[in-house]
Amino acid sequence: MAVYTEVSEQEARTLLRALDLGELTQLRACSGGIENTNYFASTERAGQPHDYVLTLFERLTFEQLPFYLRLMKHLAQRGIPVPEPHANAQGSLVFELKGKPAAVVDKLIGKSELNPTPDHCAQVGATLARLHLAGRDFELTQPNLRALPWWNEVVPVVLPHLSASQKTLIQSELAYQNQIAASSTYAALPRGPIHADLFRDNVMFDTLHGQPVLSGFFDFYFAGVDSFAFDLAVCLNDWCIDLATGAHHAQRADSFLAAYESVRPLQTCERQLLPAMLRAGALRFWVSRLWDFYLPRAASLLQAHDPSHFERVLQQRVRPPLTVDQPALTA
Repeated sequence: MAVYTEVSEQEARTLLRALDLGELTQLRACSGGIENTNYFASTERAGQPHDYVLTLFERLTFEQLPFYLRLMKHLAQRGIPVPEPHANAQGSLVFELKGKPAAVVDKLIGKSELNPTPDHCAQVGATLARLHLAGRDFELTQPNLRALPWWNEVVPVVLPHLSASQKTLIQSELAYQNQIAASSTYAALPRGPIHADLFRDNVMFDTLHGQPVLSGFFDFYFAGVDSFAFDLAVCLNDWCIDLATGAHHAQRADSFLAAYESVRPLQTCERQLLPAMLRAGALRFWVSRLWDFYLPRAASLLQAHDPSHFERVLQQRVRPPLTVDQPALTA
């Protein structure tokens, strides 16, 4: 989370009062991530403390935001552990603050697990499958805004910043993904609302009786309607790799997929295209990190991600074709 737009305590206090969320006791800017302005807001209401996340959206519009926020509300009401957005007296989930769209959601308990075990991966896999099933009757629709059409637009923009070998890799992979997207197998992939950005730092775990327990998924602002297999691939490319090299971690991947399939078994077309989706997920985040790195926006707090990380992941995914067995992914 970055801070592009400064929010005063009085401005936050006024909004929280309008939402009947209590009196502001603390407002803290968040420095992780790169898309939106985020603050942690603590309040007191009827003598009880509460914690929220106040987000100002720097790229998403007033027209786009109802999809994300209504999806979170929909999932929360179906028992998926996500931050529930808060509405005003008129039922709106989107507000204007400093001339920008804003929202307030519950802050999850726990912390992110940046060194996951197979057990962490299994919990994420099972919960992701539940999320995919829970979203099937969500009525609003919006495409994944960072899918193939966006890659086709952005790759030519970042090409001048790349070496000859990088240009070869990114252009050949983009051509491959366009070919995959035109196939009948791709058209048959089950689709619905997906998170599309479920990295380790977008999941919280609490501790119960000394054991980790998943307490929630958050940051749904890249969500959209796309294939479930792509969402799964994005997760596998973060939760089930060695961060230093981008290499596949078989034990974690096996646990993740087995748990996912215990809730929602993969279809044949998903098994066939999961290796291609792993490559697609790596390309998507390499492209976006290149774009943010070479064409940054000004922010008072900003931590840019290293583009070379997903270049390495893509290289790993391209070299050793991965196949999907029942129920696990093996090299």
